[in-house]
Amino acid sequence: MNKKNSDLAAAMAAVLTSPQRLDVLRSVVPDMAVPDADFQELAEMAADLFGAPIALVTLVDARHQWLKATVGTSETQALSAGSFCMHTIAGRLDDVLVVGDASTDPRFSSQPRVAGAPVLRFYAGVPLVIDEQPVGSICVYDVKPRHDVTPHLLTQLRRLSRLAASLFKLKHEARQRALKEAALSREEQRHAMALDAANVGSWLWDVRSGNVSCNPAMLRMFGMKPVGVVQARDIFTAIHHEDRMATFSKLRSAMAQDEEYDGTFRVASTGRWLLGRGRVHERDAEGKPTLFLGVNIDVTEEQVSTQRTRLLLRELNHRVKNTLAMLQSLARQTLRQTSDPQEFMTAFAGRLQSISEAHGLLSDHEWGDIHLSALLAKQLAPHVRDYGRQIEIHKDEILLGPDQAVGLGLVLHELATNAAKYGSLSVPNGKVVVTARGVDEDGHRVLHMTWTEVGGPPVSEPARRGFGSILIERSLGKVMGSSAKVEYLPAGLTAIIRLPL
Repeated sequence: MNKKNSDLAAAMAAVLTSPQRLDVLRSVVPDMAVPDADFQELAEMAADLFGAPIALVTLVDARHQWLKATVGTSETQALSAGSFCMHTIAGRLDDVLVVGDASTDPRFSSQPRVAGAPVLRFYAGVPLVIDEQPVGSICVYDVKPRHDVTPHLLTQLRRLSRLAASLFKLKHEARQRALKEAALSREEQRHAMALDAANVGSWLWDVRSGNVSCNPAMLRMFGMKPVGVVQARDIFTAIHHEDRMATFSKLRSAMAQDEEYDGTFRVASTGRWLLGRGRVHERDAEGKPTLFLGVNIDVTEEQVSTQRTRLLLRELNHRVKNTLAMLQSLARQTLRQTSDPQEFMTAFAGRLQSISEAHGLLSDHEWGDIHLSALLAKQLAPHVRDYGRQIEIHKDEILLGPDQAVGLGLVLHELATNAAKYGSLSVPNGKVVVTARGVDEDGHRVLHMTWTEVGGPPVSEPARRGFGSILIERSLGKVMGSSAKVEYLPAGLTAIIRLPL
C-alpha cells in the first residue's frame, strides 16, 4: 500500500471510530440494527429518481452498516470496512460520492459485490448528517456503469438525505419526550412516598407464638382496633384475598432463604395498597426463625401514579404514531400530486413545518390547550410581509386541544400558502380577514371560522382540485363533526370552517 492509500485508509478509520460521531449516532438512533418502515418511501424515491434497481438508507457505526430501509435487497447489515458508504461519510458533509464504474475503481474493484454477484457498477451516495456528524447515507446502486449523472439528480439526492436526517431527529425528539414524561411521573411517585414516609407501620412477629406487636400506624393501615398485640392469622386475613397467598409465599421464601422480604398487597377492608419489607431478626439454635421484623408503608398513591404513567405513555405513544402516520400520508399524497422532486420537497417541507409548529406550541403547553391567536401567528406569519397590516383578525378567546390544533394548523398552512402564491397575499395591498367565534350548539362549544381574502387578483374556481384543497377538507377528520369548505368567489377565496371544541 502506497503512502497516499495509507493516508486515505487512516482518514476513513478516524471518521468511522470518531467518538463524537458515534455518540450522536447512538443517542439519536438507539435501535439502529432494526429496519424502519418510516424510511421505506425515501429509499423508493431515491430508486425512482435514478431509475436504479437498488437503494438504501443506511447507518454506519465503527464496524457495521445497518440498513434501515432498502429497495432491491433483503439484507439488513454489512461490514463497514471498505464499503461505498464508508467512503461517503469520510468525505465532505455536503458531497455526493459518485462511482461511475466500480470495476475500474481501485477502491472498490476487489469488493465481493463488485467482483461477484450482484456485480455492482454504479454508486451514488450522500451522507446523512445529524448534529454536524455523518452517521449514515442514502444511496443508489446499479449493475450497469453510468457516466452521465446530471447535477439535478445529485441535488435531489442531497435533499432526500436532509429529509431522512430530519425524520431521524423527529423520531429521536418524540422518544425523548416520552422519556421525559416517564421520568417526571417517577419523580412524582418518589415525592408522594417521601410525604407519606412519616406514616410507617412497624411490626415484630414472634413466629413461635404467632403474636405480632404493632405500632398504631400499622393497625390503622389494616383497619384494626388500637391494641398492642394481634395474631399473625388476623394480619393475613386482613390482606385482600387476591393478594394473600402471594404475600404469604414471598414471606415464607424470604424466611427460608434468609433474604429480605419485599411485597405489595391490598388491605381488604379499605382497598389501600401497602408495601411490606422485613427480615428475620433472630433464629434459634437450629437456625429456625423466631423473630421477624418488618415495616409497612402506604403506597396507594404510588400505585395510582404508576397507572397514570402507563396511561400517559400510551397516550404519548399514540400521538407519536399518529404524527408519523400523518407524515407518511402527507408524503404519499404530496408525491402523487407532482412528479417533480423539487416541487415535492418544497410542498412537503412546508406541511412538515406546519405540523412541527403546532407540535411546538402544544409541547410548550405540555400537550394541553393552546390559544387560537398563537396558532394563527405561527402558521400565517411566514407568508406575509406585514402581519399587522395584511392579517385582520376578529375573534373570541378560543382554546384548542391537540387534535384541533394540529388539524387546524394544516388547514391554515394550506390556505396561507395558496394565498401567498395566487391569492391576496401575493400582492402588496392584499389582506386576509379571519373571523373566529365560539358558539354554543346544543350545550357544546363550536368554533365557527371564516377566512376571507380581499384585495387580491380575481379568483376563478380551478378546473381540477389539487391536493391542497383536499387536505383542507380532510385535515380536521380526527375531530368529529368538523368541516372545512372552500369557496372561489370572484372577489377572493373564502373558507368556512366548523370545529367542535
